[in-house]
Amino acid sequence: MTTTTKTRRPAKKAAAPRKSIEEKKAQAAALHESIATQVEALRDSDRWTAFLAFASAFHAYSLNNVLLILSQRPDAERVAGFRKWQGLGRQVRKGEKAVRIFGYSTKKVTEEDENGESQEKRVARFPILSVFDIAQTDLVDGATDPSIVEDLTGADGYGIVDALSAYLDGEGWTTSHQDLSGGRNGYSDPEGRRVVIGTHLSPEHAAKTMIHETAHVLMGHVDDLAEYAEHRGLMETEAESVAYVVAGLVGFDTSAYSVGYVAGWADADVELIRSTAARVLATAHQIAAVLDPEDDDTDEDAAN
Repeated sequence: MTTTTKTRRPAKKAAAPRKSIEEKKAQAAALHESIATQVEALRDSDRWTAFLAFASAFHAYSLNNVLLILSQRPDAERVAGFRKWQGLGRQVRKGEKAVRIFGYSTKKVTEEDENGESQEKRVARFPILSVFDIAQTDLVDGATDPSIVEDLTGADGYGIVDALSAYLDGEGWTTSHQDLSGGRNGYSDPEGRRVVIGTHLSPEHAAKTMIHETAHVLMGHVDDLAEYAEHRGLMETEAESVAYVVAGLVGFDTSAYSVGYVAGWADADVELIRSTAARVLATAHQIAAVLDPEDDDTDEDAAN
């Protein structure tokens, strides 16, 4: 006689109850406020002091030069000349393509006036200079980097890249994955209407970057390059804030990267960060609805 022993299957874990639209809105608002709180804490830390000392070494470029930089390298963050980078403890990698900008200098010349008398005057010159972005450099041995961001390492991408790629495709944009040199994470190309995500990123960081770039598209940041160049700090603050809020709604924490990123672009201006709440939250809910379409249904039911 054969005895059959039944194997008891473990009970399925009960799914967490779905949050209402009101609960998700409250959670999103709390997440956005937490960015300001964390930036405020960072502002009082030694890490921020070190970062400011590093940032103060960089020249403030004219709007025309910023446009030139972005047209050649859309995700450039900090640029400097070859020797300047060496002085900051970084070496430009061999083979990196320089970004061309206009310099400014004056030259003293002597000319004769209408009376035949010699007069000295200065003539403006605009030589072509070569600069490199920080992503094109590496730390030299023994040097330290005052970074205020840490890459995300999680192995779960939560289906975000595929979902937002499909959404952007419907809006006339394409998404591609490329081996971006120098640690670049991603960028939006308005001329080609494409979003590019780096293949070197962990699934979690790729998901955050995809939200960030989608936010740029939805918020109109990439519609006018000159406008973006002039208000880049605000627009990067908004896009990364959206990424942080949406990630929090999905269920993962990007603060290790997002807080420092926002602090850097907002110059740790907590009131500036808070002033973006309406636009950030509206865009965050729009993206969250793409990732969880049932939210749209709930909204429609509540309105009827």
